[in-house]
Amino acid sequence: MSNNGPTDPSSTVTAFSAADPALGYLYQARFALLESLRRLSEERTFSVLLETLDDVVFDQQGTALDLLQLKHHRSGTANLTDTSTDLWKSLRVWIEGRSSGVIPKDAQLFLITTAQVGEGSAASYLRTSARDRDAHAAVRALLSAATTSRNVANSAAYDLFRNLGEADRTTLASAISILPGVANITDLDRELRREIWSAARPQHREALLSRLEGWWYGRVVKQLRSSAVEPILGEELQVKLDDLRDQFHQDALPVDEEIFGVEVDLSQYAESPFVQQLELSGVNQRRILRAVQDFYRAFSQRSRWIREDLLELGELGRYERRLTEEWQIVFDQVADEIGPDAAEETSRQAAQRLCKWVEDADLPIRPRISERSLTRGSLHMLADEMRVGWHPQFRERLKHLLMTEAAS
Repeated sequence: MSNNGPTDPSSTVTAFSAADPALGYLYQARFALLESLRRLSEERTFSVLLETLDDVVFDQQGTALDLLQLKHHRSGTANLTDTSTDLWKSLRVWIEGRSSGVIPKDAQLFLITTAQVGEGSAASYLRTSARDRDAHAAVRALLSAATTSRNVANSAAYDLFRNLGEADRTTLASAISILPGVANITDLDRELRREIWSAARPQHREALLSRLEGWWYGRVVKQLRSSAVEPILGEELQVKLDDLRDQFHQDALPVDEEIFGVEVDLSQYAESPFVQQLELSGVNQRRILRAVQDFYRAFSQRSRWIREDLLELGELGRYERRLTEEWQIVFDQVADEIGPDAAEETSRQAAQRLCKWVEDADLPIRPRISERSLTRGSLHMLADEMRVGWHPQFRERLKHLLMTEAAS
């Protein structure tokens, strides 16, 4: 049947599609995080490397290296047979690595796959959970496949395996553990949430995991880009997890570093009421730029808290009421000090005193939030709505802004 309409590229997978390799790399990173969290829970000291001796390598003090080969399949029907390319690619890597000395002979070798294994297959005899684990039976099955199979893709691996001595084959098989039927990249969410269940309340675990994975991916990229081998230390992961646990405490909220690293363009806010309030007060441009940065940070961070449902019902309204009340006290004090007929220069000086109060303000929405720019930014958000102001006559002097807002 012909189709004369345009082809939807999102629904087309070709032989040249990069989707599967991309998923494979993401799977490696996510599984490395999952396995690292598991080792943390067992109080094991370790470091982890990706794409070095193997897909994932764990170095645990005082023990042999754990080398992990990861095989991800989007289809749940994949099966690891005696002639599977997944199996023989791994065997080739391990045989060549052990022969050259790159892979230590005492390294523990793991093939971790979303595929299943059939009973009586070579892989079934090498499962870590198998009561009938039998390296000799696995060798016999592998040798039979290497001798009789006509699979061209595996031919180099077949030759390597056949050329090993009997004792070396058995030693190799004894070092291999196969874990079939592991969670695919989507189902890893469930496994990861299980590992961090005690770090946050149930409704916040997704938000915590998102931040933990964001940090982990960044750390993986740094390790991969480094010219020197810099493993990710288990201690690093523990520190980050502890930090996130503190941020998701009932008296705190997460503060996201990527928001605070954004450089803001002052020109984009030139017509904003809160900027005009500052200009009316006569503060210099550097203070205005800092105020714009604080405004952006508070707006972006609060928006993310709302999207992720991290705030209690009515909490933001109560916080803004508290800020407004604190502002009103200071504003009224300043107004009384200068009197109703103060000259413009005196009013501007009073406004700058209020601006300094904003810059020094330490009124977090929750007690354990130490980032003061969120307080300052929240006050500038109120100033943008003309609910607070700095110049004693800010409403009269900027009434055109109020009229414009009412008209819109």
